[in-house]
Amino acid sequence: LKTPIALIQGYAEGLVENVTEDDESRKFYAEVILDESNKMDIVVKKLLELMKLEYGKNALTLTKFNISELIQEVVRKSKKMLDEENININLNEETIYVIADEFYTEQVFNNYFTNAIKNAEEVDGIKEIRVDYEAIENKLRIKVFNTGENISSENLNRIWNRFYKVDTSRNREKGGTGIGLSLVKAIMINTGNKYGVENKELRSRVLF
Repeated sequence: LKTPIALIQGYAEGLVENVTEDDESRKFYAEVILDESNKMDIVVKKLLELMKLEYGKNALTLTKFNISELIQEVVRKSKKMLDEENININLNEETIYVIADEFYTEQVFNNYFTNAIKNAEEVDGIKEIRVDYEAIENKLRIKVFNTGENISSENLNRIWNRFYKVDTSRNREKGGTGIGLSLVKAIMINTGNKYGVENKELRSRVLF
């Protein structure tokens, strides 16, 4: 939170002290303040949600819903990012109904999918994300695969820790709070389900 607070303070002080006089510059200062405030809002909401989950304060609401539609909607909302990164999508569109907490299911998938977008890299001329399903007894495993660099063995477990981010120049450029995967962990533990990540061949990986 310190970074956005520092930026907000700096640009607000600039407006108060009339550091810039033209309307275009003042608008830019205001836009920076608004953008950083929005980032803080996201971080705070994620932290509050994480704390509720970790302390078992959130009750699950189980309903029957079409998980295929949920996933397709998350992918549709991410189209701009996918187009900007020139990522091909290979999506299993089979209609599947599940009984689960729809809100938390969407949060888990959205965090996996966003992570895949941020880390997708071209391998052998292909830059791709694949989403598939696997039935395991009475459970449904959702698999999110992206081409890219393997995660080092020492980071495979650390990525689930709160605020931990793999320190690469690419990740620094893409931003992120370092909360997303720890939120996934808390949700999956609370719902009694498994989660994980595996390095796959062709320097690719899959999260589930």
